[in-house]
Amino acid sequence: RQGGPNWFENWCVAPILVDPSTDEIYFTPLYDVMCHFSKFIRPGFVVIQHECADQDIMAVAAKSGENYFVLVLFNPTSQHKHITINGIDQPCRVALRPQSIQTIIIKN
Repeated sequence: RQGGPNWFENWCVAPILVDPSTDEIYFTPLYDVMCHFSKFIRPGFVVIQHECADQDIMAVAAKSGENYFVLVLFNPTSQHKHITINGIDQPCRVALRPQSIQTIIIKN
């Protein structure tokens, strides 16, 4: 019920936990995050290089074979953040709520 142990023999966060005494299954927030990524970044996508001026923001950028881009942005802080997406026809300013994941799809 506590996750792990991992290769370093630490207990760790797991996407799904099972309580063997009750056979109950728990889906943790990590499960939801993994589902979110796999919904938008599909097999065949290529992860591409990007830069983020705000070091608090975690981001991944991927390009589809159909010539569109997906940005998944994570703001782990307790503060609202704003970023500007450049490299597209019109720069786009995006607001990120505290402790949120946001996905942006850019069709080229």
